[in-house]
Amino acid sequence: MPDVTEAEQETARTPTATAPDLVALEQEGEIAADYIEGLLDIADIDGDIDMDVEGDRAIVSVVGVKGGDLTGKHGEVLEALQELTRLAVHRQTGERSRLMLDVGGFRERRRAELTKLGVKIADDVKRSGEPKPLQPMTPFERKIVHDAVAAAGLRSESEGEEPNRFVVVMPA
Repeated sequence: MPDVTEAEQETARTPTATAPDLVALEQEGEIAADYIEGLLDIADIDGDIDMDVEGDRAIVSVVGVKGGDLTGKHGEVLEALQELTRLAVHRQTGERSRLMLDVGGFRERRRAELTKLGVKIADDVKRSGEPKPLQPMTPFERKIVHDAVAAAGLRSESEGEEPNRFVVVMPA
């Protein structure tokens, strides 16, 4: 039998960070889809629901919806619906949900816009050498900008208090 180090023995005894529980994430998606379907019925809004799992979160998308009634001017209605949906999931599972809700592709369009913004601001900061603060954003939006800035080789920080928390892009 080969020699096993103490660290290897500890690793064998300790559960490691494993892949997300796909069954639990699918259950979250089902609960969320049922909740959103109920809301759509109450509001008499037509739309189809798609479910997926990306990484460690369930993704529920309402597709085929016309207008911005379920997103709001800057996504504020969508954010509220997502929080209500997460609460509905939590009520049934007892677990905190990181579920992502999208309506009419709003989040995907916003992700593309913010990625482009992050790259542009990173280029501006590289040129000027000066830190650049951005407008307040949601946690979802800040994460996208942070990722784009990091990919451009710079660093960024979030400052301020919710709901006025914002990203500051720093020179290298």
